[in-house]
Formats: sequence, structure tokens, C-alpha cells
Amino acid sequence: MAGQMRDVVISGSGVFTPPDVVTNEELVEVFNAFADKENARYADAIAAGEREPIPHSNVDFIVKASGIERRHVMDKTGVLDPDVMHPQLRQRTDDEPGIMTEMSVDAAQQAMAGAGIDASQVDAVICAASNHERAYPAIAIEVQEALGIDGFGFDMNVACSSATFGMQTAVDMIRCGSVDTVLMVNPEICSGHLEWRDRDCHFIFGDVATAVILQAKDLATSDDQFEVLSTRLLTQFSNNIRNNNGFLRRTRPDGLDDRRDMQFMQNGRQVFKQVVPMVAEMVIDHCHDEGVDPTSLKRLWLHQANKAMNDFIGKKVMGREPDPVEQPNILQEYANTSSAGSIIAFSQNHDDLEPGDLGIICSFGAGYSVGNVIVKRL
Repeated sequence: MAGQMRDVVISGSGVFTPPDVVTNEELVEVFNAFADKENARYADAIAAGEREPIPHSNVDFIVKASGIERRHVMDKTGVLDPDVMHPQLRQRTDDEPGIMTEMSVDAAQQAMAGAGIDASQVDAVICAASNHERAYPAIAIEVQEALGIDGFGFDMNVACSSATFGMQTAVDMIRCGSVDTVLMVNPEICSGHLEWRDRDCHFIFGDVATAVILQAKDLATSDDQFEVLSTRLLTQFSNNIRNNNGFLRRTRPDGLDDRRDMQFMQNGRQVFKQVVPMVAEMVIDHCHDEGVDPTSLKRLWLHQANKAMNDFIGKKVMGREPDPVEQPNILQEYANTSSAGSIIAFSQNHDDLEPGDLGIICSFGAGYSVGNVIVKRL
């Protein structure tokens, strides 16, 4: 098939959901216990005006700010301990599969079953996620080994847009004939890079893993196919969402300090102000360039960062308030799961679409980065 430009379809998807659930009520209870402990510890400095007390969090604040009601995590015991305030994952030997591989394999098996294929039919594995548990060897190669897939694999990271960037990468490889079938996985342990001790963001993230099978259309046999009509990517540098952790940390004078910038940081107001119009404009322009009326889209599978952001984008794109079915939100159940959010929304909210219906998978986040995948139900 080399040299032929082929059509590409999404033929299967899967979602691994961790069993541990943390509700807003649980999160508020542990955060307020932590705040009280810290405020007591620094009572003299607070009384002297040298330090601001940590204010309490509350459930109404979380829901109003984000639309989030609960989240799934790989470990809740550490998260809900005011003396720990982060997940506690067991140390694994180098001979054991990594935790991201374990999550990915579960989602991948669902996606392959949905596509009606086995490992022998997969040519490449892409692990696209906002953080990887190690620098090397690549998580994708470990997933490849765990599933018994020949070919090759590689990791990529474009933060919350990793999945759509991974999908375009897969689509381009299939279109040009270098591969026939690609498995893309998005294992997101966001609980590991969230600062649970920060009131402004302690509720934002959850853990999950998603997977998508992309195939040459002429080879796909699944009864659940979406043709990829067009993809588009955009990046624009910004420091408004940042995490400074990395392997060079120990080389710096304060590298071992408990620095706030070694976890997820964002200027939420600036992100909302700058990213939302960028995304809405890109979706509208992308549709128009492909001869698609954006108001005719039957489904908007948007990145799941914040309900208000999605509502604004949906209204701008559709020219009206989208029906909840047209713009599904999974935030209330999963919270922000970085690159996996739009894939969860797609995987769990497409069965009702009719042949010929159009939709768009759209993600956006740190970078800034934006990715679109326009699809048609076959």
C-alpha cells in the first residue's frame, strides 16, 4: 500500500477507569484539615501579618469553578491523608510492567476488541500523555511488549492536547502507507502532578487511561467506524500553564526543595481569557476550510478541563447553547483527565449518531496547544 493516500477511520476505543473515587466532600474535608494544621503551625507569623492563612475550600466553590463532582484516582489513601496529600504508589521492580503500561493495556484491550482486531494486526503504538513515569525506555514500547505487538512504539507529550496530536500523527502515517493500524494510548496519572495542597487547583484532576485504534479504511471491519475527514494542530507558547519538574532538577541549587512550581501550575483567568477564543476560532475556521458548517456538527467532544470553558466554546461554535447531548461533559464524573478527556467523551457518547453525522474531537491546554479531529460516522 506504500505510496497510496488512504482514508483513515477510528475503529475502536476504550477507557480504563481506576476503582478509587474521591468525592468533592472527601476532598474538602482533607484539604480543610490540612489548612487548619498549617495555619496552627504558622499562627505567630499569620498573627504578625507575615503570612496569609490558608482559606478553607468548600464543595459549592469547586462545583461553581469547574463543574467537577468527583474524580477517579489510582490511590486515594495518600490523597486523603492531610499529612501526605498525594497518591502513594508501590515501588515496582524493573521486571514488572509500569503503572502507566498497566492502565494502557486495559484500555487498549477494550479498543482492540471494539475494532475486532488482535495484536498481530497492530503496526505501531503511540503513548500520548501529559506526563510519563520515566524518561526511558518508552512507555509505548512497554505497552507494545505487554500486548505482543510487532512493529514500533514511541512516546509523545503535548500536555492536554497529546491525544489529538497523537491521532494526527497516526493518521498521517496511515495515509502515507507506512503503517496500516495504530494503537494510541493516553494513560494519565494526573494525581501525581497535581498540587493537592493548593486551594485554587486541588480539585481539578483525576486519573484514567484511554485508547483508540486508527486503521486504513479499506482494512477496517468494525461495525463502529468514524472516518477521519481532517485534522488540524496549533501551538502558541505560554507560561500560563506550567510544570518545572524534570530530570535536571537535581542539577540546580534548589532542586531538592519542595518548590510549588514542581507540580501543576496555572493562571486560570488568563488561560480562560486566551485559550477559549483561540479554540472556538480554530474549530470554526477548520470547519469552514473543510466545507463544513460548524452549526451542523452533531457532536462536540471537547477537552474536559472546565465546564464554563466548554459551554463558551460550544455556544460560539454552534451559534446557540448546545444541547447536553451535542456537547457531552464527563467532568462531573472524571474531573480533568488531561489528554484523555476528549477521548472519554467520544468513547462514551457516540452510539446514538447516524451514518453521515459529523463531529469534532477537540483538545486544548498547556503550550498553548490545540488539536482538532473532524470525523464522520460511517
